[in-house]
Amino acid sequence: MTEKGGWRQGSLSVVGLTLAGMAALEPRDTGVADVSKDARPGSGETVLGRSYRALSVGIVSVVLLIAFEATAVGTAMPVAARELDGVGLYAFAFSGYFTTSLFGMVLAGQWSDRRGPLAPVSCGIAAFAAGLLLSGTAGAMWVFILGRAVQGLGGGLVIVALYVVVGRAYPERLRPAIMAAFAASWVVPSVVGPLASGAVTEHLGWRWVFVGIPALVVLPLALALPQIRRRAGGPVGAGAEAASFDRRRIRLAFGISLGAGLLQYGAQDLRPFSLLPAAAGVALLVPAVLGLLPPGTYRAARGLPSVVLLRGVAAGSFIAAESFVPLMLVTQRGLSPTLAGFSLAAGGLTWAVGSWVQSRSRVEPYRERLMTFGMVLVAAAIAAAPSVLIDAVPAWTVAVAWAFGCFGMGLVISSSSVLLLQLSAPEEAGTNSAALQISDALSNVLLLSAGGAAFAALGGGTVTHAATDASGSHPAAFAAVFLPMAGVALVGAWVTTRLRERT
Repeated sequence: MTEKGGWRQGSLSVVGLTLAGMAALEPRDTGVADVSKDARPGSGETVLGRSYRALSVGIVSVVLLIAFEATAVGTAMPVAARELDGVGLYAFAFSGYFTTSLFGMVLAGQWSDRRGPLAPVSCGIAAFAAGLLLSGTAGAMWVFILGRAVQGLGGGLVIVALYVVVGRAYPERLRPAIMAAFAASWVVPSVVGPLASGAVTEHLGWRWVFVGIPALVVLPLALALPQIRRRAGGPVGAGAEAASFDRRRIRLAFGISLGAGLLQYGAQDLRPFSLLPAAAGVALLVPAVLGLLPPGTYRAARGLPSVVLLRGVAAGSFIAAESFVPLMLVTQRGLSPTLAGFSLAAGGLTWAVGSWVQSRSRVEPYRERLMTFGMVLVAAAIAAAPSVLIDAVPAWTVAVAWAFGCFGMGLVISSSSVLLLQLSAPEEAGTNSAALQISDALSNVLLLSAGGAAFAALGGGTVTHAATDASGSHPAAFAAVFLPMAGVALVGAWVTTRLRERT
């Protein structure tokens, strides 16, 4: 995930999840022709120098495309849900993405290690584009959600494969620069994306937001794939190509994805029969999570387990809340999709500023305190958002609150990646980074499911005509999403006190 914290598939969300760990990943022994050392024509070479220009532009363009999709789709989502008569299933449109991305992440890690990152990147982008087309042509909400699930699988493949590309294609001294480019690639889409998406939604229809983006895939692929083949192709180590996939991890990944899907279905349906799939989901999730996350994560054990837990708590609470912001502004305050999406635009800039602040060497001794402050800002922003349900409160209050919340997220998400590597042995960096991403994506699924269940239970699915008929409004349904998520963020503030072992 980028420094923006995952492929933020909420309104400004992700990526999921998640190129955030890339900035912290250290190079590993790949067993190939040491591409990073091979590409050192001179100490003055830059990421835009002749040796790296095509690769840098290509992979940054991929991140830019994902960033634009994340901001654009979030703006169009409320209109799509209304027209497909699927507001009651609104949370599934987001959590479905994260559910399949969990499986894609583990699969891409195995695939990249044994065959190189070229195939996962290619297949991931293709699946991402296919999912957009499926959602954009959907005639029913369940088809729309299926498209989002296909898109999530592609996103999970791409995120991990890009980690491998950066680790193998660039020498260590150039990685901070390419990470800065990834972070910067989110700023413009955060501002332009909501405006462009809102304008397209209003004048051409929401479907064009989905079906138009795949056409932009061609240029990044044309630039990046030949360079990835040359600089980062091949298996990770000697004999790796012949090695079989770790079937146990694949089974655990499938268990997490299937369990999360069953659990969110049970949470959303709210009928006695739904207890069965929910119970089956929990039965699958628990052993899978225990097998893929560091021991002690669930109880916030000091050190690495708490870092992994914090990532999930921060990303899950923020994105679950953010996913409902445009819907709340459109249905409760009557804003256009353009204005509703634009209310989140400043967050792209403040997130980048937060990431920059935490990267300063002078703040290193205060990193944990900075993360505590960041989580308090996140909790305050989420708690302040539903204040616009009161007519006397200006709608722009959300924009201000969310700008502060995104600043806090910039502090926390980037710092969690830094701490992860500080607490990881070199040979464990890949496994622990995968755990960080799984925590991020899984928490998005679980908290979106919980928020969606609360939203549906209080009549949120009946707000279809709220923009034109105030009597159809159910403000309590929105409050039931935001206020508990603010509480979860406060729990994250406590977790920040357990990020280091006692000395």
